[in-house]
Amino acid sequence: MLGNFSYHNPTKLYFGEDSLNYLKDEFKNYGENVLLIYGGGSIKKSGLYDEITAILKDSGKNVAELSGVMPNPTLEKLYEGIKIARENNSELILAVGGGSVCDYAKAVSVSVNCDDDPWQKYYIRFEEPDCKIIPVGCVLTMAGTGSEMNGGAVITNHETKLKIGHVFGDEVMPKFSILNPKYTMTLPKYQMAAGIYDIMNHICEQYFSGEDDNTSDYISEALMKSLIHASRIANKNPQDYEARSNIMWTATWALNTLVAKGKTTDWMVHMLGQAVGAYTDATHGMTLAAVSLPYYRFIMPYGLKKFVRFATEVWNVNPDGKTDEQIAEEGLAAMENWMKELELVMKISELGATDEMIDGIADGTLIMDGGYKVLTRDEIVQILKESM
Repeated sequence: MLGNFSYHNPTKLYFGEDSLNYLKDEFKNYGENVLLIYGGGSIKKSGLYDEITAILKDSGKNVAELSGVMPNPTLEKLYEGIKIARENNSELILAVGGGSVCDYAKAVSVSVNCDDDPWQKYYIRFEEPDCKIIPVGCVLTMAGTGSEMNGGAVITNHETKLKIGHVFGDEVMPKFSILNPKYTMTLPKYQMAAGIYDIMNHICEQYFSGEDDNTSDYISEALMKSLIHASRIANKNPQDYEARSNIMWTATWALNTLVAKGKTTDWMVHMLGQAVGAYTDATHGMTLAAVSLPYYRFIMPYGLKKFVRFATEVWNVNPDGKTDEQIAEEGLAAMENWMKELELVMKISELGATDEMIDGIADGTLIMDGGYKVLTRDEIVQILKESM
């Protein structure tokens, strides 16, 4: 049965080649002091930095900059951002980059006016902000995380070897996001593939929960089929605008909370992947790819009906003359073949994980209860060993 829920997403999106033209109009809605946040030098090489700073100047904004946001933003970097935002009385945070930069901007936005330690408050106790939140806008340069239209913010604490995400409420979601598929075309193919799998897994995390034949499942299947189709085109020609457009748009819909409605949602692949990332600092999408198949093969007997549907509806597996177990396994084998087409990392050992890290990674894996089976620590260890 489709349960009761409310749905609200306040993020305004501008999509397409002309989307940056709307940035100046958005700036009219905010104060004079803007904190511009970005990662490495890629936006300067592409010319995007010059375009944005010119718009900021034309809009009469006072701009403070914070660069060097890493792919897995750290707690130390969060403290740096809080300091700069406070010193400059920032009234808008503009994140230019991929999902990590957008995540980081949201973490800063809820922490600047927080009297408590943000790590303890948001990432250990999982409390909601009770202070003034600085609004965030995003200019996206990588498709994958969906951070441009959700309240998620993942931070890594190297001291405790924990990588934890907090999904904040509507008030923390970006106020606006600019999505130009051309900005994603400067990415190395490795990063493109990692983003594609992150999208796929976001959908799977929501799809593989519950037995209900509900609208969310039909939407999820369509999104997965669109992604698979576009990914194969982009894998052969990363400069194909239509394919990159569909990948970018699918990424947004995969995690703007819509397809989660009516679902309990799983998220154990993300918990396993993030725990691996805390030890290896590996690319997020690749950590998901490396742990997902061992996890899905482990839980498949507990959600067999949905895995059969996944095989037939998403991967076009012919069910004739086969047991449910055979159909379901054929679906996962088809996904595995697609993953190998994209040259995704299939083992956590390739990302730097060692046998000696297994116990620590298991200890850092948060156990969720929305999937088909609640894992024990021993089962987490087993899945991690099979991921090696």
